[in-house]
Amino acid sequence: MGKKRAQTRQVRQQMRKIQPKAAPAASGGQTRRQRERFVQAGGMLQGYAPDFVVRLGYIAAGIAVACVAIIAAIMIVVPRFYGLPDAIAAAVAWVLPIALLASFIAPAFRLAQKDRKAEGKLVQGQLMGASSVSTSMGLGMLMVQTRGGVEQFLVPPAKLKQVPGNQVNVVLTVTPNLRHVRSVGVMGQRMVGRVEPPVPPVMKRLQRLPVLTPIGLALAAIIGDDAVALSPIPNSAVHAALAIIVGTALAGAVYGVSYLLQRRMMTEVQALAPKT
Repeated sequence: MGKKRAQTRQVRQQMRKIQPKAAPAASGGQTRRQRERFVQAGGMLQGYAPDFVVRLGYIAAGIAVACVAIIAAIMIVVPRFYGLPDAIAAAVAWVLPIALLASFIAPAFRLAQKDRKAEGKLVQGQLMGASSVSTSMGLGMLMVQTRGGVEQFLVPPAKLKQVPGNQVNVVLTVTPNLRHVRSVGVMGQRMVGRVEPPVPPVMKRLQRLPVLTPIGLALAAIIGDDAVALSPIPNSAVHAALAIIVGTALAGAVYGVSYLLQRRMMTEVQALAPKT
């Protein structure tokens, strides 16, 4: 009996020493694939109506045409006063708005064109939670337990008014590409009204940051580059190089400030979440 008790005590001690394994951190390849899937799903424009994204694409195309016209004007006028290197340096900054618009809007624009003609797919599941605010400006969020797991959908707040606070079955009509929720149907009794807490100011600032950052980047690069390029500096090569350096430095500073602000805001948002 004493031997058995000693063995049992030893097993218990070994069980106490066993610690749960920590979840492996996401590798660089996984992070890159997540970013690629995010861009392929529309990026920051995921969840918005296809018609709105198409209109935004046409506006972006108009801005790009205006930038090309400004580049052409710079290449014609500036060489007469400052030389060709300065003209090239002044024109380079106007390529940045075109590149930013293409990277942010072009993928979503292609998906929106497909969604305008495609039929929406039905998603049915149990309501897990709803909020009239999310990190996307003008969109709320809906969490649904489906057969594949818990899925999150960005939904216009007007379509969330009929969603109750209790767990009921819901049916969503979702576009296949941008995942825009066209309709929300509630199955069962709406027993509990959904109470919306006041939106924290940090959430509003976090929504604006993805929109303001590209605008700030473009303005900083253009102002810094062109202000130096159009200044009376004698050496043409040094003049052009200095213009590009100043524009790049200002754009980098804007990006760094935006990155730090985003991290700070995300920390504040996580602090507002209820502790489990």
